[in-house]
Amino acid sequence: MEKDNSSKRVKIVSTLGPATRELEMIEKLYLAGVNVFRLNFSHGAYEEQKYTYDNIRTVAKKYNTSIAVLADMQGPKLRVGKFKNDKATLVPNQKFVLDLKDELGDETRVKLPHPQIFEAIKEGDALLVDDGKIRLEVERFAEDFIETKVIIGGVISNAKGVNFPSGVLKISALTEKDLKDMEFALSLGVDYIGLSFVQLPSDVEHARELIKGRAKIISKIEKPSALEHICEIIRVSDAIMVARGDLGVEIPTEKVPVMQKTIIRECRRQSKPVIVATQMLDSMTNAPIPTRAEASDVANAVFDGTDAVMLSGETTVGLYPVETVTTMANIIKSVEGDALYWNMLETSYKNIMDSYFAKHEKEDYMTIGRAVSVAAKNLAEELNAKVIVSFSSQGTTANRISHQKPKAKMLTITNNKQLYNQMALNWGMQAILSPEKISSFSEIVEIASSWLKEHKWVEAGDKIILVAGVPVDVGGITNSLRVVEIS
Repeated sequence: MEKDNSSKRVKIVSTLGPATRELEMIEKLYLAGVNVFRLNFSHGAYEEQKYTYDNIRTVAKKYNTSIAVLADMQGPKLRVGKFKNDKATLVPNQKFVLDLKDELGDETRVKLPHPQIFEAIKEGDALLVDDGKIRLEVERFAEDFIETKVIIGGVISNAKGVNFPSGVLKISALTEKDLKDMEFALSLGVDYIGLSFVQLPSDVEHARELIKGRAKIISKIEKPSALEHICEIIRVSDAIMVARGDLGVEIPTEKVPVMQKTIIRECRRQSKPVIVATQMLDSMTNAPIPTRAEASDVANAVFDGTDAVMLSGETTVGLYPVETVTTMANIIKSVEGDALYWNMLETSYKNIMDSYFAKHEKEDYMTIGRAVSVAAKNLAEELNAKVIVSFSSQGTTANRISHQKPKAKMLTITNNKQLYNQMALNWGMQAILSPEKISSFSEIVEIASSWLKEHKWVEAGDKIILVAGVPVDVGGITNSLRVVEIS
């Protein structure tokens, strides 16, 4: 029997690695509450990634359930060169030069093998090394050197990362490595591609041309330039990840929570799933319980209206991966059991839309499909309907209903196997796979009623709301809504 994974609405994304790639562990993580598994292509050989992927699909098949797989691309990595003694010590106020020379570095200079930075640099710009532990300020520059003043010093060593918060670099979001990795991931059959180093909407559009519909795109927001174009980036993406680690290096730390809320609000308006990521339960990498601050961090993301929360090192190399997922699931359920959560979701969504319509024409936004989705939620509340059922081949209607965050449970029926898996990311959404050909609305009613009764979501006399495009055998826009009483 297909597993009912609806005990919580907010989904959990878990990164797999050396501690968790085995079949038994993946099964335990799934049963603890994971909905989406992330393969990090910054690490691991292709053989390891395929082994992990196959194990995920084995678990999904065992439980006859939808599990989404996210292949996360590494993206461009900006790094300094090497040093004579493998490292050097920089002190505040000293001069330090970054150049294109091939010589090993010392306390006065080091190679920076990224001419794109030299092209974009301006006086007064900041360069951050080793996740911001070292801060340099540009004083002079030419086409082959950048002279800086050390603002925050420390030990700088071989190949440490460099962040350039200012401006847009003429670097593709997909490196040669990424292109190979992406093709391999797509050949496996992954459901989502995670796109790193997104600066402009064109980065996403370029990736979409290469992917050719084989997977959906999750744009990772980790650059200040992405924040300047956030509405357009969300529009051209299928989902968004708030990558707080890299983002927190390139913008002031105190602004990260504000941007997290801003991005979630815009994703809700545009009906796009959003994931909050990085260091959510970081201390559980080495401890069986989280800090109280971490528990509050997860809870606040849930209160904000996020679709999913993500674990990284906690479940790749951590000592307590299953306990970490269980803890995260319990925090989610605790918030979802509070009336304040539902009041906040309702109020925030109304405020989001009221604010938008204060500047835009409602008629331009409210298409037939959107109107039917809104009506489905409202009707479910008025009739105390137990479930909103949508029949979808592309997922648009399911997204729209999901992002209104209804109290009624949600079920999507689809004949699209890939969409079936992709729906595992959507807030509150349970998906079931239907026969390839459905010719009538009555077939949808029959499939939905049978599943809902089998899984005890409904009893005789309960009402459900069904949403679909009619005629159902040709697809098309969502244009029909029906109330069905379970017999």
